This record gives sequence, structure tokens and C-alpha cells, in this order.
Amino acid sequence: MASLQVVHKTFRHTQRYLEMLRVLSRYGFYDLISQSGFDLLGPLGKKISLKRPEDSVLKLSRWERVRLALEEMGTTYVKFGQILSTRGDLIPDDLVEELKKLQDKVPPFPHEEAMALIEKEFGRPVEELFSEFSATPIASASIAQVYRATTLEGEEVALKLQRPGIRRTIDTDLEIMTQMAVALAKHVSDLSNSNLVNIVREFDMSIHRELSFSAEASNLERFGNNMRKDPTIYVPACYRKLSTGKVLVMEYIEGIKITENDRFRELDLDPKLIAQRGVDLELKQIFEYGFFHADPHPGNLLVLPGNVICFLDFGMMGTLTRSTRELVISMAMGGINRDYEKISRNILKICETTGEVHMRQLESQVTELVDLYFYQSLENIDMTELFASLVKFFPQNNLVIPADLFAFGRALLLLQGDGQIIDPDFNIASQVTPYFEKLVRKRFHPEQYIKEMAVSSEEILRLAKDMPFEIRELMEKAREGKLKVNMEHQGLDVMGRKHEQISNRITMAIILASITLGSSILVLAEVPPLWHEIPVIGLVGFLGATVLGFWLLISIMRSGRM
Repeated sequence: MASLQVVHKTFRHTQRYLEMLRVLSRYGFYDLISQSGFDLLGPLGKKISLKRPEDSVLKLSRWERVRLALEEMGTTYVKFGQILSTRGDLIPDDLVEELKKLQDKVPPFPHEEAMALIEKEFGRPVEELFSEFSATPIASASIAQVYRATTLEGEEVALKLQRPGIRRTIDTDLEIMTQMAVALAKHVSDLSNSNLVNIVREFDMSIHRELSFSAEASNLERFGNNMRKDPTIYVPACYRKLSTGKVLVMEYIEGIKITENDRFRELDLDPKLIAQRGVDLELKQIFEYGFFHADPHPGNLLVLPGNVICFLDFGMMGTLTRSTRELVISMAMGGINRDYEKISRNILKICETTGEVHMRQLESQVTELVDLYFYQSLENIDMTELFASLVKFFPQNNLVIPADLFAFGRALLLLQGDGQIIDPDFNIASQVTPYFEKLVRKRFHPEQYIKEMAVSSEEILRLAKDMPFEIRELMEKAREGKLKVNMEHQGLDVMGRKHEQISNRITMAIILASITLGSSILVLAEVPPLWHEIPVIGLVGFLGATVLGFWLLISIMRSGRM
């Protein structure tokens, strides 16, 4: 049974792999296939699966062809492209603009399949779970579609149903995508420093979180618990008893989309107040709880009576640890006080490095950015332009922004766009800067110092209590000869391989010289047997030395180091 499953999985992977090769070659990316070593099918495979791109396709730019190829390869790759479109710090600007055009063009799956999924998940007919169930979905996307229903108790709910078979498709695509990322990063010089493998790994975790509706239900409940005392926000209730890993049931909310701002006046809503509240709520989620809605685009926000805001879709959430939040606040303090060195130090603490970081250059660029954007009135700061400058700043200094910190910046940028839809004069900078100043004041408040001292005192007491035992244990191990120090050498493996390669080549050269010299002696001495008066053994030696010499020369030339 297990062997049949392996065979079926291998067949499925091969089919999908061939399909992807066809798409890539059709859009003119055979060079990547060849360089990465994925044209393993030989001439026969090329004839079967790979076609030359049409002239009309070749007239398109490289990034246009990337977008079209991703759209044709389906859900996983469209999602991957959409996430990449938010990471301007990792990919070129022109590619970002192309990937923003990606659309989830997926028709809804049949009503019968939706009914079958619900019955399979609960083991009961739909009629025993809901008194009413709409035959037409109210929304449809590549991973799920949403229906409206009424519970047996008469409560209006929204059902989010996972598209049948989507997990298997995504798992297959991700396995192939990971293999291709490793091969491309290894063999294609332009991509060797692109962090492609980590990008795919990050995407893998992100899309699997989105596929788990149980995780989304937990996000919804946690979010609701955090914000329950705030009257300016409404969080839909989650119906856990009617939810599973593939079905999520939550309260159905009637509200106004922020794009329907022409209706605000008739319902006595205040656009400026709504825009301000949206930013305040996001900042509260980030800096008070470290758990925030990472995708507050217009489709995920509703406005309710009383200028109350309702967030929807909790599949994409961000998390900032306490230490990261402290570093962000510390950077904000550095910006307020024009302490460029402090900002630079905190940036290095937060970010990963992909190469050498030149502190003088880093501080110079930090100074330039702060002076450019923060020596002007808040209403004049262009947040979109500032974010674009920051996105370029990090890769220029061999730095990678952590995913959740980037999600934080992206969320604020989305809220800037949301605010301008509601209020054309809205500028998020006028909200963010005073909020940071409030956080800084709170940090220096005596009450905060007392709390931090209490925590530190507890740690010191625990350390003082444990120290005698730890020292005694170390002394006993030293006395018994059991104390060991492990040392790990970094970067010596590559050097060792190079030395071994050099030694092998020198040894081969010595052997070649010996064979050539020995053969020469045999020829000069005319040692029998002879062939046309030439010693056969000497002739064989010369031929062998010639073959080995050519082999050694070809191997050196292939390595690219003559």
C-alpha cells in the first residue's frame, strides 16, 4: 500500500514537473531550466515537453513573462508572486510592479462539492447543521470560497470552505519549488545571493498557515480577546463547534466597505475619525500585544454605525516579539533625538546580514534618510516614498528585514492607502509620530522603571540562587576529568576541499610525469616487445599519460580557474 502511494506521488510530481517545464520554456526561460540542471530528460524530453516561445511572447519584457508564467502555473505560484510583490527589498522594482498585477482568476467550485465537503467534515447532512444555506457563494478565491448561512439557533454566519484538493496541489508545487530554488541558487550565478531558498521556505510556512482554518480560528479568538475592551473596534465571533481544519464559521457582519465612502454622510459617519481610528487600532495591536492584522486592505475592513471598525480575514497575521518592539521603539527614540548611531546599532540588532556591513556607509545613509524625511512637518511626509526608500536602503547595506517587521511596515502602508480612500487629506505620519512619542514617554515613566527593575531583580535572585550549584557542578566535572570544551571551526570545510583538490592535482601531475619519464627510458632502451621498432610498453605509457593529461586539463578548465 505504501509503495503504491509512493508510485502515485512520484507520478503526480513528474506530471506537474513536466507541466511547469512546458510553461517556463513557452515563456522563454529555458536558459534557467538548463543552467539549473532541470533539463534532465535529454533530447527526447525536450521534444515532448519543451517548445520554443512564440515571437509575440519574446517581445514582452522579462518581468512580464515572469508574471504570465506564474499565472499559468496556477494557485501556488500566483500566491507566491503576490507575496513577492510586497517584498521590494528582495526583488527589482520593475518585477514588483508586474507582480502587483497578478490576479486570482479561479471560478467557484460547484455547490455540490461544497455540500459534500461540509458533510464529510462533520459526518452529518447540511440540513442538520444549518436552517438556511445559500446556493451561491458570496466570495470566491483560489484557496477558499465563502457562503452565507443561518444556524439552527437563527444566527447569521459566514462559512469559509477550503477548495477541494487544494492542499495536495500546493504541497506538490512547494516540493518542486523548493528543489528548483536550491538548484537555481546553486547553479545560476545571478541568483546565488538572492536568498531564494529562504524566500520559498518563508512562503511555505505562510501559505500553510493560511491553509489551516483551525489556526485562523485561533487567530480570530486571540485577536478578539486582545481587543474586547476597545469600543472603537468590532471583532466577529467565531463558531468553534461548527469549524474544522477546512471549514471556518464566523459571525456574518453587515457593514459599509471603506470604498463606499459616498454613503458615510447619509449614515452620519466621520471619515477623518475613521481614518485615525484605523491607524490607532493597528498601532495598538502591534505595540501593546505584538499580534496584529497583517493585511488591512480595503476588502478586509468594514465600517459599522458609531464609526466602529471591523477587521475581516484573519489568515495573515503578524507577530512582533517584545524585544523587537523594544528595538523599534528605541529606533524611534533615535529618530526623535537625531541619534543616528543609535538607529544604526538597532538596525544591526534587528536585521540579518547577507554580507559585510560598512558602518560608516550605514550611518551616512541613516543620517541622509532621517534628515530628508523628518526635518519637515508631518503632513508633508510622503509615507509611500519613505517606505520605498527604506526598501532600497536595506539590500544596499547587505541587510534583510525580518518578515514580520516587513509585515508591520506593509500594514502601515496599506492603512495609508485606506485612510486616503476615506479622507483624501489623511497622512499616516501625523498619527504614527505622536504615537511613538507617547510610547517613549511611557518608557521613561517611573512606573515603567519600577516594573523593569522588578523583573530584573527576579532574574538576579534566580541567578544568585542557581550560581553555587552551577559552580559546584563545574568543579566536580573538572575534578573527575569530565569537563569538555567543544570548539567549532567555521568556514574550514571549503578550505579543506580546496586543499584536497590541489593535492589530488599535484599527485596526478607527478604520476603523469613519472609515466612519461619511465616511458621515455623504455623507448630509448628499446625494451621488447617492439612494434615498428618502438617498444610497446613505452608507447602504451605515452598514450595513457596523454589521456590522463587531457582529462586533468579539462577538469581544470571546467572549474573556471586556469
